[in-house]
Amino acid sequence: MLTRKQHKLLLFIDSHLKQTGFSPSFDEMREAMGLRSKSGIHRLISGLEERGFLRRHHHRARALEVIQLPEMEEELPTNVIRGSFTRQKQDPVKIPLYGRIAAGLPIEALADTSNSLSIPADMLGAGDYYALEVAGDSMIEAGILDGDQVIIKKSDQAENGQIIVALIDGQEVTLKRLRRKGNMIALEPANARYETRIVPAERLVIQGHLAGLIRQY
Repeated sequence: MLTRKQHKLLLFIDSHLKQTGFSPSFDEMREAMGLRSKSGIHRLISGLEERGFLRRHHHRARALEVIQLPEMEEELPTNVIRGSFTRQKQDPVKIPLYGRIAAGLPIEALADTSNSLSIPADMLGAGDYYALEVAGDSMIEAGILDGDQVIIKKSDQAENGQIIVALIDGQEVTLKRLRRKGNMIALEPANARYETRIVPAERLVIQGHLAGLIRQY
């Protein structure tokens, strides 16, 4: 069972992950919950971990994973929400694995469709998806490491702050966070060692945004 605050925070984290592909900061969670200090957020996250709704990846910055979402039940006390831990098993889904994408300096776009990647069906929503292998370390502060396989939802549109696959001048492809500045687009890394790249909007095509990540150990 979850308290109302735990439930609210869990939904906020889940929504932020789905919209941006990375975990919210403690300041963002504190503001969303209307709390004055981060200590309250730490207690809520610890409670969600103990109940099996959330997992923290301590070796990665700002890395939270939602394991399960609760279900509302009217007969419970008003400050408690019951969690459902049942999950229907689904067959894995195969999506194209196009090749390596630079998370550092841009590289030529790869269009090899001979390989595929099998992933859990519940990682995907509606729409078309493909996978790319990350090369480089410019997105490590967003929890994306060299060698990770990123799941990309195909789209030519994205919101500010989303991590996107950007095709520049029809030949360079890179994985960066999108920021629009008038008629210019800033491609922001998540590593202080790298500089933001700014290009005119007409030189850039959005080829999708981050929807998930797979890492092998």
